[in-house]
Amino acid sequence: MNKLIFMSDEAEAVLALLAYRKAGKNLSEEDWQSLFTSEGFRRLQQRERSMGNSFTNDDFRTFVLSDSLLQQTESLSYTLNKWLKMDLDEAAHRALTYLPIDAQLIAKIYPAIKPKPNSFVFESETNPAIFLYLDPKISAEKLLNTLAHELHHIGHATYDKAVLESNWWKALPAPKRAALEWIFAFKEGLAMLAAAGGPDIHPHSSSCDEDRARWDKDVRNFNTDIRKLEQFFLDVLNGHLRGEAVWKTGFTSFGEQGPWYTVGWQMAVIIERQLGRQVLIDTSCDPRRLLIVYNEAARAHNKHTEQPISLWSKELVEGLN
Repeated sequence: MNKLIFMSDEAEAVLALLAYRKAGKNLSEEDWQSLFTSEGFRRLQQRERSMGNSFTNDDFRTFVLSDSLLQQTESLSYTLNKWLKMDLDEAAHRALTYLPIDAQLIAKIYPAIKPKPNSFVFESETNPAIFLYLDPKISAEKLLNTLAHELHHIGHATYDKAVLESNWWKALPAPKRAALEWIFAFKEGLAMLAAAGGPDIHPHSSSCDEDRARWDKDVRNFNTDIRKLEQFFLDVLNGHLRGEAVWKTGFTSFGEQGPWYTVGWQMAVIIERQLGRQVLIDTSCDPRRLLIVYNEAARAHNKHTEQPISLWSKELVEGLN
């Protein structure tokens, strides 16, 4: 069962304030409260604070009162109306194609007018939400790609939660558990593959030239990035990185779309091409298996190419298993 609902109260409240400004009306506290009490704003604020970001009502007032946002009133209103008519079935289909057969997609989708131009999932295991940055410049195909990407995360959350609540996971030594937890970060690459629609479709086929060029450049660093991530995993396993230092170091590989995306995508593509999509889906549900299965697929790949790709070391694979 899939249940996807657009919740646009935050965007509508911002647009109402902008309309008042255009009409020359002084905004009352009651006008502002229609924004600050909206579900979308409250959950957006909760998410930003959970990430350690400053997100006060006064900060958002400044954003809404900016001249640059006022100039976008008409285009934002048009874009919101267009997005709310979007057929969600295609995005759901792309996500489900790379999820276990019993996966469900249940989420509220918040088109948001906000300062940061990013889209993300929030509370995927408890009260799934997808925040989509409302951008008039985004094409229909790019919106579809972004939504499919986030829906894949939502759909996978149930299986990730099952791992984290399993007895075998709880029995792991802390360093091994900390390292395996970062295997989940490769889901960014798998979501890129799902959102594109397959291994033969460029993950940025609907993006601007700049984003596509950046991705191509970063993918070419695959062999180097594997060694960088391998050192990170080994440092965690060996106790050289602990506590906050683990998270601080791990997050550096997110970036715009850093190695967690590019290496994760390349690994997923190699596994699907060499061993099949079902093997990839099954592997994605068990973090202990990913590097082992990738190495198997990479060995098969390297037999038929003059440009071999790197494998994960025996030391790391054994350390994680």
